[in-house]
Amino acid sequence: MNIYNVIDGVRITEKAFRDQATGMSRYVFRVDPKANKYDIRNAVQQLFNVTVTDVNTMQVAGKRARIGRSTGVKSDWKKAIVTLKQGDKIEIFEGA
Repeated sequence: MNIYNVIDGVRITEKAFRDQATGMSRYVFRVDPKANKYDIRNAVQQLFNVTVTDVNTMQVAGKRARIGRSTGVKSDWKKAIVTLKQGDKIEIFEGA
């Protein structure tokens, strides 16, 4: 799997910021549903030049959505929580 297709985006949430404030090097990414932990680890290490110590993944179910009288379901997606080696940082989050 191509490393540029593994990571779909960054999830910036209050919980992610709380982890940053307490000194934990944990970052949350939206990833390709077919990617496994090894693909995610390699992609983050190569893209951001950091050392990954742990990767946790989970499937997130799509929420029910309603527009007017029409109802539907948003698509399911996969989330990865990546823990870095102590002292490593990803610069994208520093300015947010």
